[in-house]
Amino acid sequence: MQVIYGVHPVEEALKDGGKIEKVFLTREGGRGSSREIAELASRRKISVVFTDREHLNTIAGTRHHQGVICICEEYQYFDINAILGSCTSSKNTLVLILDGITDPQNLGSLIRTALCFGVAGLVIPENRAASVTPSVIKASAGAALHLPIARVVNISKTIDLLKEEGFWIYGADAGCGEVLSSPDYSNHAGIVLGSEGKGIRPLVRKKCDVLISIPITDSIDSLNVSVAGGIILYEITSHWDTLKIQGERR
Repeated sequence: MQVIYGVHPVEEALKDGGKIEKVFLTREGGRGSSREIAELASRRKISVVFTDREHLNTIAGTRHHQGVICICEEYQYFDINAILGSCTSSKNTLVLILDGITDPQNLGSLIRTALCFGVAGLVIPENRAASVTPSVIKASAGAALHLPIARVVNISKTIDLLKEEGFWIYGADAGCGEVLSSPDYSNHAGIVLGSEGKGIRPLVRKKCDVLISIPITDSIDSLNVSVAGGIILYEITSHWDTLKIQGERR
C-alpha cells in the first residue's frame, strides 16, 4: 500500500476506482474540499478517519498534505505494449519519452501537461530518474492516476519499438535542432525530453529522427524541461488540429 496526499490527488484517487483502504482528514476539515472528499469516500464505503495535523505529517512524511491523505494500493506501471495497443485506432498518437528526469516536481508537471494534451502514454527509465511517488502524484494534481506510464529498462530499445509501430521520434535539443514549427508531424510522434542538466543522452539522441528546438532570446540558454514539454506538445497538437480542420473542409 502507498500514501497519496493533497486535495486533488486524493479526489482523483477516489474517482479512479482503485483500491483505497482508508482516508484521513484533519479534524477541522469539515468544509469545502474535505467535505467533498468525505462524501466521495462514503459513497465508496471507504473508512474516513478524522485526526490532527501532526498525525497526518507522520503518515505522509511531509507537511504538504493539505489536511487530506489516503492509503491505497501501490501505483501500477503500464507495459509499453499496452500503451502501443491503444495507438492502432488513431492516425496521430503522441507518446512522451523522458530520458532521465530526476526532479519529482518536473515529472509531476510533465505528467499533468501530457494528460491535458491527450498524450497516449509516458515512458520513463527504471534507473537514474524520478519514479511515480506520492510527491509526483501530488505535483501532477492526480493526473498520474489517469495517464498510462511505462517504466522501461532501456529507453533506446523502447524507441526502436516505437519506430517499428510507425512513430517518428523527435528529440528536444535546445539550440541544436530544427525550429519547433518546421517538421510536419504527419505520423505518430514520440517526443524525447532529456534530463534537466545534461539533456538527452548521446545514444538516445542518435535514435531520434529529428531534433527540434524552441526559439528563445539570447538572454537565457534554455527553458525548464516541464515548460519546454508543454510548448512542444501544444505545437504538435495544434498542428494536428489544423490538418484535421483542413481535411474536413475538403
